[in-house]
Order: sequence, then structure tokens, then C-alpha cells
Amino acid sequence: MSSQAEEPKRAAASRPILFFDIDNCLYPRSTKVHDLMADLIDKYFATHLGLSDQEAFRLHKEYYQNYGLAIEGLVRHHQIDPLDYNAKVDDALPLEGIIKRNPELRKLLEDIDTSKVKLWLLTNAYVTHGRRVVKLLGIDDLFEGLTYCDYSQMPIICKPHKDMYAKAMKEAGVERPEDCFFVDDSYGNVVGAKKLGWASVHLVEEGLPVPRTPASEYQIRHLEELRNIFPQFFKSSNEA
Repeated sequence: MSSQAEEPKRAAASRPILFFDIDNCLYPRSTKVHDLMADLIDKYFATHLGLSDQEAFRLHKEYYQNYGLAIEGLVRHHQIDPLDYNAKVDDALPLEGIIKRNPELRKLLEDIDTSKVKLWLLTNAYVTHGRRVVKLLGIDDLFEGLTYCDYSQMPIICKPHKDMYAKAMKEAGVERPEDCFFVDDSYGNVVGAKKLGWASVHLVEEGLPVPRTPASEYQIRHLEELRNIFPQFFKSSNEA
């Protein structure tokens, strides 16, 4: 799998792109990775900013809501070293004991006809975390590239900012928004992509409340439903 740090794709794409978010999208929320990460972020706020646990929780939530990522607020307002943050939060997660290979997910992705669509990862995590997760899931070889939130670049750009989607298009080698297809569990990220003309799918995992106003035209409970939403991209559909 290539990445922006290696060989960004700059030529016009001959295939549309199917972008996948990673966290709470390629693996279920029930793994509690998000909860573990939130705890580490709260601890980072408390330790590095000298805050009480309650104030750390409040500020973490405020920065996430305002910027899409807690780290954006930390860098913007407190001059925190983002790579130190990454080492003590994302890279400190004990993922090896939590995220396992998923044969069903691999089968779903293998059933996609990559002569018709390019598979690409689009995450707000840093590159080390993104690569670690897809490797643990056993699907890292199925994607042609990874667009990630580069903590080493200022300002930090992440979904749902329009510049993050523009960055993904450039790196994946696609010029037209109508050639972009996107799956994410975040309501805001799906709304942001849809505004730019991407065909966006909101994954609302089974058991979670359905939003009163849908984020986009497509809302699913399971990734398997992509077979019905985008049948043109699946080998089995073509053969049938």
C-alpha cells in the first residue's frame, strides 16, 4: 500500500475512487478502541496542560467539536508537539490485543472489482495508526493508498474540512467529485464529503441511534450493504 509520504498519485484517474474511513468503520465500535483513545486523550490534556480530570474532559470535547480533532486545538492553542501527542495517544493504544483479522471484511473488499474502482483509505489518524489498524485487520494489501492527517504539517488539516477531501482527491489521482465514493461512520465527515459532490455513505452501526436528519442519501448498518448501494463495483454483481 502506498501513501502520501511515498508516492502520491497525481495523474488523472481512469477509475473512480472508493474511499474508506478506518476507525469505527472498518472495525466495529464495540471493540472500544474509541473509548480507550478518549481516555488517553483526556489523560494527555490533564498531564500536559495541568488540568483537572473534569476540565480535561471538557476541553477535549470542545476541541473535537470545534476542529474535528482534539490535537488541532492542542497545537493551535497550546503549542503541543503533535508527534509527541501521537506517540502517547494513538501509537500507545494496545491494538494488537483488540483488533483481529476479519475474514468477512476481507471477502467483501476482495469482491470489489478493482479494474472498475480504486480502493483508498481516508483517515483523520496519523499514518502510523492507520497502517497498524489495516494490517491487524489483514486487509492492508487491498488498498492502493492512504490519505491521513499529517500531524507534522501546520496547519493540521482533517475531515470534515474541504481541504482534506481535496488532498485525498489529489493523492488518489481523481479530478472530478462525481468520481468519488466515500464510507465513514462520522456524521460530520459524511456531510462534508456530500457537500463537495461525493457519493457518501454514512455507516450507523447496529444498535446506535439513527440520526433524525440523514447525513446523506445512503445510510447503512453494515458494510455488506455496500453490495446493494454500489453494485457496479462488485464482481459478483457483474457476474450475476
